[in-house]
Amino acid sequence: LPELTACPDCGASYRNGRWTWRTAPADAHQQVCPACERIAEQYPAGVLHVEGAFARAHREDLIGMLRNIEERERSEHPLKRIMGIEETDAGFVVSVTDPKLARTFGRSLQKAHEGRLEAPPTTSERENLVRVHWTRD
Repeated sequence: LPELTACPDCGASYRNGRWTWRTAPADAHQQVCPACERIAEQYPAGVLHVEGAFARAHREDLIGMLRNIEERERSEHPLKRIMGIEETDAGFVVSVTDPKLARTFGRSLQKAHEGRLEAPPTTSERENLVRVHWTRD
């Protein structure tokens, strides 16, 4: 991308090889950022499955925790966002725009609430959708 590119959807700007929240000048090149593209196409980079009796009983608290983590991560990295949260019979599923964010969520849940975490390594060679599972009964 050309230096000083701005996303017309979210306002992030591309400079020095990365996306930031710094405001781009009015004459900056316009290009939708990868996170906004994923959101528009409903094509997540990572999916976190939160399951078990604990997840069902503490759903709102767990989602609040994940939203706080997202806010912290997104403040430094505009491409790390939650796309959506869907309720399931077993708990809920969180889709995200960045594969490492899904792993961060899983590790944070395990650190705070124990349980069982299944998270494959996040490397670009493996696959383009990372699936993380956290369970606690």
